[in-house]
Amino acid sequence: MSEFKQTLNSSLGKKLIMALTGLFLCTFLIVHVGGNLLLFNNDNGFSFNVYANFLTHFPPIEVIAYLLYLSILVHALYGLILTVKNRKARPVRYAVAAKSDASWSSKNMGLLGSIMFLFIVIHMGDFWFRYHNDPTMGFKEYRTDLATGETTATEYKPVNADFSHSVSTENNVEIVRVKDLHARVAYSFSNIIYVLFYVIAMGAVAFHLLHGFQSAFRTLGWVHRKYTPVVYFIGTWLFAVIIPLAFAAMPVYYYYLSTQGAH
Repeated sequence: MSEFKQTLNSSLGKKLIMALTGLFLCTFLIVHVGGNLLLFNNDNGFSFNVYANFLTHFPPIEVIAYLLYLSILVHALYGLILTVKNRKARPVRYAVAAKSDASWSSKNMGLLGSIMFLFIVIHMGDFWFRYHNDPTMGFKEYRTDLATGETTATEYKPVNADFSHSVSTENNVEIVRVKDLHARVAYSFSNIIYVLFYVIAMGAVAFHLLHGFQSAFRTLGWVHRKYTPVVYFIGTWLFAVIIPLAFAAMPVYYYYLSTQGAH
C-alpha cells in the first residue's frame, strides 16, 4: 500500500493521473460538443432544452457528471503542482536558451490550462449554476402535433415553485414543459466580450489538446509504431481542430443572430 501511495505522490504518478483524467475529459468533450450542436437546430430551442433537461434528470448521467467535476479539479490541481515543481527545478533561465524540439503548446500547458480553468468556472457559473439555482430562469412549453409533427413554442409559467419539467399528451398533441436554457445561451452569446473570451478559450483548448492528447498516450506507455500515427491524427484533427472549431462556432453564430434581431 505504501508503494502505491509513493507512486501516486511521485511525479510519474501525478502524470499518470493527469493522463487518465485528461482522456476522460476528452471523451466528455465528444459528447458535449455533440449535444451542443443541437443549438444549431432551428426549432426554438426544443431539442437543446430537452437535451439539457435529460442531462440533469437522468441518474446515471448525474453520477458521471460528479466524476467529471472531480476529474476537472484533480487534473487542474495536479497540473498546477507539476508546473510549479518544474519551475522550481529550474528557477533561473539559461542566459542562452538551447534549441528545443518541444512545441509551443507543450511549453505553455500551464498557461493554456489556466485559461481553460477560468473559462470552465465562468461557463459553469453562467449556465450550469443558473440552470440549477436561478429561480428567474424561464420555462418553455412545446406542443407537437403527433399527426403532422409540427411543433409550436410558447413561454410557460409554472403554478408551483418547485416545478422542473413535464411531458404529457392531450388530443394527440405531445406537451413538453422544460427550463429554457436556450434563452440563456442566446442572451449570453449576444455579448461580444463573452463571445471573444469564449473563442479565445477554445483556442486554448485547441493548443492544450494538440499536445495533451498525444502526451497522455505516451505517459501511459501506449506507444506503438502502427498506432501512434493514428493517435496523432485524432489528437490533431478531432481534438485540436474539429471540436474547438465546433464549440467556437456556437457563440459566433448566436452573436450573429443577435445582430439580426433573431433568437
